[in-house]
Amino acid sequence: MSAVVAIAVFVISYLFIMTEKINRALVALSGGVLLMLTGIYRWEDAYTNYIDWNTISLLFSMMVLVSITKKTGLFEFIAITFAQKVKGSPIPLLIGCSVLTALGSALLDNVTTVLLFVPIVLTLTRLLKLPAFPYLLTIIFSANIGGTATLIGDPPNIMIGQAVEHLTFLSFIVHLGPVVLILFSIMLTATVLLFRNKLEKSEEHIDQLMSMRGSTYLRKTPMLYQSVTVLAMTITGFLLHPVFHIELTTVAVSGALLLLLLTDKEAGTEKVFQEVEWITLFFFIGLFMLVGGLEKVGVIDELARGIMMITEGDLPSTALLILWTAGIFSGIVDNIPFVAAMIPVVKEFQSYGMANLDPLWWSLALGACLGGNGTLIGASANVVVAGLAEGNGQRISFIRFLTYGIPLVIISLIIATVYVYFRYLVPFQQGI
Repeated sequence: MSAVVAIAVFVISYLFIMTEKINRALVALSGGVLLMLTGIYRWEDAYTNYIDWNTISLLFSMMVLVSITKKTGLFEFIAITFAQKVKGSPIPLLIGCSVLTALGSALLDNVTTVLLFVPIVLTLTRLLKLPAFPYLLTIIFSANIGGTATLIGDPPNIMIGQAVEHLTFLSFIVHLGPVVLILFSIMLTATVLLFRNKLEKSEEHIDQLMSMRGSTYLRKTPMLYQSVTVLAMTITGFLLHPVFHIELTTVAVSGALLLLLLTDKEAGTEKVFQEVEWITLFFFIGLFMLVGGLEKVGVIDELARGIMMITEGDLPSTALLILWTAGIFSGIVDNIPFVAAMIPVVKEFQSYGMANLDPLWWSLALGACLGGNGTLIGASANVVVAGLAEGNGQRISFIRFLTYGIPLVIISLIIATVYVYFRYLVPFQQGI
């Protein structure tokens, strides 16, 4: 009975989120509270087991850093300089945004990258009177695809890397980098073709852009240098994660607190907190609670174990089934709890005599990361971009995103299937 209740609450909440008739954070939190009222779990369980406070803290810290930095005019300066380099041409601008987002997501993580880059893109589209949706959509897709390439690019990869010691930072680049390059090229080409007729440049606005001086937007006060320094230190801390093994959340929180202390008089801590995207943070909390209900009643575990029963331990079948299952379900529920449930299951395949589990790990990583492009709540980066966009009057419709996200995920999974099959499964079957 508890499983039926948890599934019903999740499905109904999901439908309300899709219709967008009620604030999504309110819907998700209401669903989570309903799970507690019906006895699925207690608040203590939600607080300690299901809400991922590392993710919430990381997001909050980066929002604080971005909020303070935004006050210095740095984002406007970067936006104007970048736009002038491509002479305000919409298509090169789209390509540039996509490439920078993908690289940033691979080197940092995709959530941090979109937090830093979306304010710049919103500024650019406002200056050039361009529709923001194509750029925001491309940023989401680029963030999730780019983040797939490295150990720190996406939370599922971080979890897999922590669970399997021999999968290093370099291992992820070597094994996932090639297919990521292929997928990114296809996605970018398709996006340009889809939106090329909607991205028309206006000579009037371009002339205005080219006459601007980006440096005039910079407020050259101590806060500018403090913000840039702390932000650079935080990003460096992320990059050095494989060396010092300091958690990304610890680095982000330390950076946010340091910058708050340094700029308290000029920026005002209370004002900074007012600008944090609280709706996005509370939506994440509610979403974690909803998925926690499915975890509590064993739905996700049963799904994972069902894969074992279907494939009966056959490596090629298991790898491809994990790839598609992770891809499909990561678009519906958050990929973090799904990967958490799958990690111990994949490890159990050693009892079936599988000496090399690496194809399963790469399949899980590809499916979980790429599947996040399916819906607006499929990955953390999607939710963050949607929250930032809505805060700037550029709301992204759930259904509209779905019409672009689902085809991309299907194409991505087909290409990933071919890649996994020929790179890992054919050599296995040939005994290489």
